[in-house]
Amino acid sequence: MTPDQGRQYLVDRLHAVAGGDRAALQDVYRRTSAKLFGTILRILPDREEAEDVLQETYLAVWNKADRFDATRASPVTWLATIARNRAIDRLRAIAPRGRSHGPLEAAAEIEDGAPGALAALEAGDEARRLAGCLETLEERARGAVVAAFYGGRTYEDLANSGGVPLGTMKSLIRRALIRLKGCLEA
Repeated sequence: MTPDQGRQYLVDRLHAVAGGDRAALQDVYRRTSAKLFGTILRILPDREEAEDVLQETYLAVWNKADRFDATRASPVTWLATIARNRAIDRLRAIAPRGRSHGPLEAAAEIEDGAPGALAALEAGDEARRLAGCLETLEERARGAVVAAFYGGRTYEDLANSGGVPLGTMKSLIRRALIRLKGCLEA
């Protein structure tokens, strides 16, 4: 199966999930769970927490599949975004409980054997367009976008490591995303 055929297959399966097809959800899970689990583990190094978040991710997919728009994102990007957001939400929720699992950077050291989100995107034309558009960004903005969306780092973490206020980091990334969108639409 070519990357384009694989992408279209997942698009079709997500549309079936939106129609209430449980077998389609099982198929999406089989094809994507290892990749999404790796994404979650990079953010949440506690395996039990990561497993819970993976389950929440597919529950969200079941409930929100009708909102998937193949013209806006690839299926893997859409799924990875849900997983990343759920993992960051869980990280924020468990931090106040005092269950510190170590710095977020330590989670990046965990290998899951599956290609990361960035490696998966590098597989096709969409990735080449995105890479070209990323190159048009100023180095600091490009690094922040890549770290946030493909490295699983939070805006707060990026602001702290960059020595800038949180609002400044959010603005930097927002402006970069607007430029990326314009470039990708051109």
